[in-house]
Amino acid sequence: MNVDTLSLVQRSYADLVDDLLTAIVGGVVNEPIPFDIKQLRYALSQPATAVRSIKGTIVGPDGLPLPEVHVFQANIDYVFSASDASVVWQPKSTNPLDETTFYVDYFRPNTQSPLSDINVGGVTRTLTEAIGREIATVYREIYNAYLSGFVDTAQGQSLDYVVSILGVARLGAEYATGLATFLRDPASSGNVTIPDGTQVATAKRIVFETTELRTLQQGQQRLDVPIRATATAKGPAGVVAAGSIVALEVPIAGIASVTNFDATVLGTAPESDVELRARAKATLQGLGMATLAALARAVFDERSTLQEVRDPNGAPGKTSAPGTVLLLVSTQPARYGSVNARIQETRAAGVLATVVARYVFVTPRMALTLTAPLTPAGKLKLVGQLIDALQAYADTLQAGDPADAQKMLEAINKIPEIKSAKPHFLDVITAKADINDPGAQPLVEALVAAVQAVPPGDAAALATAIKTALTSDVAPLFGESRTADRSLVVGKSGPATDAEIEAGAFQIVPPSDGNNKWSIALDMQRSDVQMAGG
Repeated sequence: MNVDTLSLVQRSYADLVDDLLTAIVGGVVNEPIPFDIKQLRYALSQPATAVRSIKGTIVGPDGLPLPEVHVFQANIDYVFSASDASVVWQPKSTNPLDETTFYVDYFRPNTQSPLSDINVGGVTRTLTEAIGREIATVYREIYNAYLSGFVDTAQGQSLDYVVSILGVARLGAEYATGLATFLRDPASSGNVTIPDGTQVATAKRIVFETTELRTLQQGQQRLDVPIRATATAKGPAGVVAAGSIVALEVPIAGIASVTNFDATVLGTAPESDVELRARAKATLQGLGMATLAALARAVFDERSTLQEVRDPNGAPGKTSAPGTVLLLVSTQPARYGSVNARIQETRAAGVLATVVARYVFVTPRMALTLTAPLTPAGKLKLVGQLIDALQAYADTLQAGDPADAQKMLEAINKIPEIKSAKPHFLDVITAKADINDPGAQPLVEALVAAVQAVPPGDAAALATAIKTALTSDVAPLFGESRTADRSLVVGKSGPATDAEIEAGAFQIVPPSDGNNKWSIALDMQRSDVQMAGG
């Protein structure tokens, strides 16, 4: 369900009644108009005498779309222009989210509708409100059905169906419950977290698991955590005497021992939704196996090929430093991000996993001369469209294919605003991935780059640069070290000259390495585009 559909389903009862009343008097209801941040005036499809309401999606304080439908305010957020039947958005007020759809209700002239009295208390209004209530009820049922498909929002029997795919079933009242007491190790002094799903057992191997996440605070010596018998101890078998629980299935750092000071009893209520969600998530997390075979399967699942693995136990010449693993994969640059993310999810905790591929990184530096004024947000969007167009062209290239400058220009000139801005290349930076010495330390490299960019002696700027590098939530897509290689930019008779680059008369030719082909990977930021005018 996309943002627009979700917004329609989540309409309030008042909005539905308003739409119905508009339709009854012959008006147009929910005319969809795509919103583009570069444009403020939008013409309606039919003549109009007045706009009754405009609804759409806006951005919340966290930068994400708000789930509820927003009703925009007339003469504040927008102005209706009767002369040309258009809606004009005001630049310094609330506007719809870029590239979403807003919906307009408006009245048409000379509709000749037999029903015109929509005042409160009238027959037409009363019947409309009754119908609107039924429609609102149906929409709420549709939305509830949508929420029932996710483990975090499903409830009751719907949650049972969702978690059943993992082989998890809700525990009933026939499972014994109680409290397990975790005792601190005298050598430990900090906080100790007891995860939900932690298993404890008696000497006779009757197993229980915790049903809540609890934390043993600093200075606290013991902690009571609710437990429930597992499926192997169903019914009276789960009822054990005080002091019977003596072992942790998996040791926890900072915990010396575990016991139960009171006997367990048969439960009086089935497992709650919160407990079932926590247990299902713990089951899902336990499905991963941090092995080389699991890493290879993760690469395969992303429709990529694993060409080489280097780990501390590898063959001579194929080893890596302790605590690290190197994976050389063959995949399209567009898939690199998903392959790397899948590997990072599969690897063992504390192991540095590096994913490298034979890529030629291309960073075009381009210039635009705008002929029409654009807002700052519009300029940012235009640069994003330029990068997306170049990325779409790069995605069509197979391993070993060269990138042609003219085709790159053709790709971005399909955007009208860019074509009129006469785009041209200022420079092209190319570099090869160093697959033999990947140096997969993007954080270290980001810190080094931040420090090098600070003027000497400016302590405040240095502190700000380091803080920005450490708190950045934008992870680099490609983490390997690179070797600059300008010879890959080829003109008519050899390495491209500056004049050929500015004229777009060049190609980027991947190196020849036997049967191993290199791929073109676009690595471009917004700062690589210079704008003039506008």
